[in-house]
Amino acid sequence: MPSLDRDGDVYLLNLGDDENRFNPEWVGAVSALLDEVAAAPEPRALVTTATGKIWSNGLDLEWMGANTGEVPAFVPRVHALFGQMLGLPVPTVAAIGGHCFAAGAMLAMAHDFRVMRADRGYFCLPEVDIHIPFTPPMAALIQARLSKKTAHEAMTTGRRYGGADAAEAGIVDVAAGEDEVLAAAVERAAGLAGKHGPTLGAIKAGMYAETLALLADQAPIAFG
Repeated sequence: MPSLDRDGDVYLLNLGDDENRFNPEWVGAVSALLDEVAAAPEPRALVTTATGKIWSNGLDLEWMGANTGEVPAFVPRVHALFGQMLGLPVPTVAAIGGHCFAAGAMLAMAHDFRVMRADRGYFCLPEVDIHIPFTPPMAALIQARLSKKTAHEAMTTGRRYGGADAAEAGIVDVAAGEDEVLAAAVERAAGLAGKHGPTLGAIKAGMYAETLALLADQAPIAFG
């Protein structure tokens, strides 16, 4: 399960040590930890990491298949988590040390910055290959955070980007060695920890107003 630690002014949100898939328990745990960071006194910043080969493999399709009646109400909770991260009044950096797929990739994109391992692991939006169209809020998030060219390629081809390719495409800011990912993310976050939270939150709210409004809509939604 997700957990929260601290390194000086930087909070370390660990998504877990398995596939870190989105189900109600996991989403609720991550959301509660983000609330805790947002309520912490300044200075503070956030780095989101994970233990193992996978940063996040996205939606828990097994849970969704076993709970089909709950899915229409659950998907807006996933959207809300993306919006919570995107608008967080705290500097955020994703330290991507392993595979980052589908909804996991979207959560990474909702961070301010991303550092990805250069030599192993993929960033991928595989929806076109698994026959699951993007919801309008998901599409809005991706297109708000990536260039039009990169968003089109990532969304329509399901391309798997290695760290160096992801950096070249502007998906991540830095591609680093295995032992450098977390340190590089913490260093970047620490340098931003002194930013005034209310001002930062207001800037994000203005920059992403339309996307945040879509992500905040809690109406049940068909998926798949």
